[in-house]
Amino acid sequence: MDVRRPYHHGDLRNALLDAARAILEEESLAGLSLRAVARRAGVSHAAPYRHFPNHEALLVELAIEGFEELRAEIVAAAAAPGVESDRIANLGAAYMRFVARRPALTRLMFGPQLPNRNSFPALGEAADAIGAEIGKALDDSALGLAVWAAVHGLATLILENVIDLGQRRSGLDVLPSRAEILLRSLFSVKRE
Repeated sequence: MDVRRPYHHGDLRNALLDAARAILEEESLAGLSLRAVARRAGVSHAAPYRHFPNHEALLVELAIEGFEELRAEIVAAAAAPGVESDRIANLGAAYMRFVARRPALTRLMFGPQLPNRNSFPALGEAADAIGAEIGKALDDSALGLAVWAAVHGLATLILENVIDLGQRRSGLDVLPSRAEILLRSLFSVKRE
């Protein structure tokens, strides 16, 4: 006798997000569909819709988590003692450590895969928090924006294989030290 019990997953939302994170980092964004997430999480293909109305909503949640993770790393880097040039280098290195560890997530957070960003206020707030934390760490929001633009531009050039700072041969782990060197050079001019 086939007695069907109602399906219940103890923490479906987090299981889906765990599966989505794994697919994103292992297979890239191209392999990340709601059906693939369900398969990886071991649930029915309809189960993701209980928490994510569509593919974009899942991607937005992943991006928000990424911004929160990056923000935490920036806060930790900002807590290190040192003069302004040290703080700039530390922030840049922290940013690049995140990029090196989470390249696919970085591409999602900043890339064109989320064309309706304005429809998700929490996503905008999470992104804005990055600039705010860098500005706060440097006691200067304009300098913070300049540092963010510089390090993110560098990250983008590297992720898209436009420039090689040694990562093609040695891997992305070399990026934090390269970012520190470049940011120290760029921001070494005495500020008045």
